Amino acid sequence: MVAAGNGLFFPIIGFASCVAFIYMSFGGLNVSYPKEPEMGFVTRNGTHFMLDGKALYVNGWNSYWLMDHAVHDYSRARVGAMLQAGAKMGLTVCRTWAFNDGGYNSLQISPGQFDERVFKALDHVIVEARKNGVRLLLSLVNNLQAYGGKTQYVNWAWEEGIGISSSNDSFFFDPSIHKYFKHYVKTVLTRKNTITGVEYRNDPTIFAWELINEPRCMSDPSGDTLQDWIDEMSAFVKSIDKKHLVTVGLEGFYGPKSPKRLTVNPEMWASALGSDFIRNSNNDNIDFASVHIYPDHWFHDLEFEDNLKFVTKWMLSHIEDGDKELNKPVFFTEYGLSNLIKGFEPSLRDKLYKAILDIVYKSAKRKRSGAGALIWQLFVEGMEEYNDDFGIVPWERTSTYKLLTEQSCRLGRISRLNLEKGNLKELCSH
Repeated sequence: MVAAGNGLFFPIIGFASCVAFIYMSFGGLNVSYPKEPEMGFVTRNGTHFMLDGKALYVNGWNSYWLMDHAVHDYSRARVGAMLQAGAKMGLTVCRTWAFNDGGYNSLQISPGQFDERVFKALDHVIVEARKNGVRLLLSLVNNLQAYGGKTQYVNWAWEEGIGISSSNDSFFFDPSIHKYFKHYVKTVLTRKNTITGVEYRNDPTIFAWELINEPRCMSDPSGDTLQDWIDEMSAFVKSIDKKHLVTVGLEGFYGPKSPKRLTVNPEMWASALGSDFIRNSNNDNIDFASVHIYPDHWFHDLEFEDNLKFVTKWMLSHIEDGDKELNKPVFFTEYGLSNLIKGFEPSLRDKLYKAILDIVYKSAKRKRSGAGALIWQLFVEGMEEYNDDFGIVPWERTSTYKLLTEQSCRLGRISRLNLEKGNLKELCSH
């Protein structure tokens, strides 16, 4: 999803009181880091995520902004507040950006040049997640322009006079840009956390690596260019890090050769984006498939109830693919509803969320490939500047908060993971 801009943040009056309220509500702020909780690596067995020998089903969320807000003293407390609040809701995975290429608070200032302040901010995010028992799905680059993205890589190559094309899609086929990106990936994966001393590739707090957020290569609708890039980069990640899972970061559209392009894709344009859910996910170095759910953005003339019907068909189709075609988990890594749609009411969001969470729950109960879902996106109070038309502060609406926490409990009861201790024991005992 397109994230809100990464412009300069100006502290607002009342921020300190907001943070104080959050921490009074969700627990105290620890300046020092206590002994980290025990945490194993998440693995895969066929269509299931596995943890400690049991199937793991994920209820989680997106907060793209964690690293950015961990850079400065005045906003850092929001990171701990969000992760602590998510953990209190029984949410187990948070998807966030492990990139910021060029611009304000950039992690990668220019090719191969990094800002240590921002890297330490990412160190802090990982430690805060571990402290709260939350795992991180870390995305490595954006297909979109927010936080640099593939456009920034193309501009760097063009400015240095070595780029072979000014097209944004040259990110996927320019050898010089491939070198840029591989250097970035290696630097991140082998980063030694300055707080824990653990390299990222050896840290089980990281749930998985996502190669790119919502890849599209419209200059080659056949899909060959993007597929070659996925093959190359997934193998490269696995050559450095064999402990973590890897996914592509797909939206889930079916490509031009897939029969489902006509029966499941939202509209005809979706098969001409250069991506293909089955083909892109069917690689030995890709451990699970990712899917996004944004019917209100993909259709322009459907009523809300018709959007709900589409969501059911969309999700069940991809779960079927996971079971029958891919033999891999299918993870719905973004879902949401814009507040800009005609006739929007918060209750419509609850209806969409419930439909999605129910399908994940039924899949888990039947031991099928639907492995979990991550809401786009959660914030704490006082972050309106960073919000988009999808973001929510979940505890501000009781019905939404209840939907999310009940999903945590019922998935926990299926897997029996952590149900007898910590946040889930307290949450699910009522």
